[in-house]
Amino acid sequence: MEDLTDSLNTWPQEFVMVCVWNPLTHKDDFWRTHLDYEICIHTNSMCFRKKTSCVRRRYSEFVWLRQRLQNNTLLIDFSIPKLPPRNPFFSHSNSWQVAERMKGLQKFLEDVLHNPLLLSDSRLHLFLQSQLSVRKIEACARGRTRYTVAQAIQGSRYKVVSVQSEDEDSKTSFDSDCESTISSGLGHSMDPTSSLSEGTSGSDDHCSDD
Repeated sequence: MEDLTDSLNTWPQEFVMVCVWNPLTHKDDFWRTHLDYEICIHTNSMCFRKKTSCVRRRYSEFVWLRQRLQNNTLLIDFSIPKLPPRNPFFSHSNSWQVAERMKGLQKFLEDVLHNPLLLSDSRLHLFLQSQLSVRKIEACARGRTRYTVAQAIQGSRYKVVSVQSEDEDSKTSFDSDCESTISSGLGHSMDPTSSLSEGTSGSDDHCSDD
């Protein structure tokens, strides 16, 4: 009996680590640019198809995710974690603003991943571990694609094509370990300011807050 107790005590504790970092500026056209961030997941949880993954998402996609999570909990007295607020004066070249936004986005994801109800939403898993656009995430979650949620996350070898015609290019799928020290529970796995010099260069006179 003692041996069994010792084995249970030494069983690896389930953990999910998330980090939001590495902001990059992208030029949309001659006047507009937008910023996106890398989301890295490292986990041993059975809730996740992949144990390590990295994707890039922009602020407006986080807003979309929160709205979908909110819609799915309308019948339950439940408060969805908050996102960092929109800032009409947000500047890509302002390292403090970018760092604060990344901290807020990471805190949002940590709070979401602490909740079993939200963790059961397939949109969340597609958002965190697939290269699909939010439009394709919605279609996949509703069963309107030729591929399943699991296939989208695993990055099936065949070309992922939606049943409905879509004009958005799918992103290339890849896996990457989060550069962090493994620990139990959720927590900040790296300092988001570490990569600001790489991702906030260039003119932002007409940058968008998304």
